[in-house]
Amino acid sequence: MDIFSHGLYGGVAFGRKSKKDYITALLFGIGPDLFSFGIFFLSVFLGIDSWPEGNMTPPGAKVIPEYIHYLYGITHSFFIYVLFFALLLWFGKKSLAWLTFGWPLHILIDIPTHSNGFFPTPFLWPLSDYSFNGIPWTKPIIFIPNITVLILLYSYWYFKRKRKSKLVAR
Repeated sequence: MDIFSHGLYGGVAFGRKSKKDYITALLFGIGPDLFSFGIFFLSVFLGIDSWPEGNMTPPGAKVIPEYIHYLYGITHSFFIYVLFFALLLWFGKKSLAWLTFGWPLHILIDIPTHSNGFFPTPFLWPLSDYSFNGIPWTKPIIFIPNITVLILLYSYWYFKRKRKSKLVAR
């Protein structure tokens, strides 16, 4: 799935109480891609790495630096998330823990929307390299329902909040 949809799903699912919660949940929704692909884009921008194939089309997975694949494995692993979640609880950050659920939601969405041809989701890493051969999110059969669901979720949230504010004003 694209990074923007991940953030929007994280925000609407887990950050509806306040703007701060929304932004936090949104950031955890995009976090797995931000800390893998985002680092690659930053390294290209800073001149550390160069864009593969010399153009702006999506590069093949084999020409993306190996460290990005490693970071992708870390950030798209349920085991890493569970460790992170346990640390939050250990340090008494229960209120933050709920807002981090955008991260495993990101992984769950990626499993069926990534094919084995380009960055399959290594959700069992480091215990297994197994990945599900899903339908790429760029295909209309995935992309159009994704946009539709996001529009419906945000419309529902908007109108529910609007109705609630009218009831409070009375």
